[in-house]
Amino acid sequence: MILFCLPYAGGSEAIYYKWKKELNTSIKLIPISLKGRGKRFNEDFYESIEEAVDDIFLNIKDKIVNEDYAIYGHSMGSLLGYELYYKISKLKLRKPTHIFFSGYKAPSIIRKREDTCNLSDSDFMKKIMELGGTPEELMNNQEIFKMFLPIIRSDFKMLETYTYKKREAKIECDVSILNGKQDTINLKEILDWKNHVCRGFNIYNFEGNHFYINNNIENITNIINDTLALQINTNGYIKHVV
Repeated sequence: MILFCLPYAGGSEAIYYKWKKELNTSIKLIPISLKGRGKRFNEDFYESIEEAVDDIFLNIKDKIVNEDYAIYGHSMGSLLGYELYYKISKLKLRKPTHIFFSGYKAPSIIRKREDTCNLSDSDFMKKIMELGGTPEELMNNQEIFKMFLPIIRSDFKMLETYTYKKREAKIECDVSILNGKQDTINLKEILDWKNHVCRGFNIYNFEGNHFYINNNIENITNIINDTLALQINTNGYIKHVV
């Protein structure tokens, strides 16, 4: 079983490296490398979510032909995972056995149009600090911050220019929604994910804010191990775990 992991805005594939030692040996962890960061640092940024999804698909298409797989995405990674599912479905290729949507409200929720990506450096810095998850020492290191800033600006641009498209066909695999209890996402925005799914649907809440994943590695990987090993909740009921 392959587990493809998609990073949050400003993040790279490295955020998932610590998961490897916690995952069952039957699960092959493949963190997805996006353009403009990590080992693809020298490549141009994406202009849109669609462009990012097309690139991700090209990087995984050969791996999903003959092997079962699951997708985990946090925040922006959840949106990428959602659109990736429909890209794969449209091409009638092997669908994932499970998708983990983390730290992201249902894509159908109407979002206030913002222009965060065009704020001044100081205002943009304040905005991303409010979200949490960005080490203060990074913000205080101007050299590193200047390298980091274009990456997260580009990701915010993708998110803020994304337009949701309603699909008649619902997601045809089991889904888990993971969220931090102190995040700004409310229960209704989480439960609205159910409108996008026609199979098993689980909700897991963790202590922490939007970046709860940084402090809950063992708890999250235990859920992934159990879910992928047992393929539970195949009858379409909701399991709400607090």
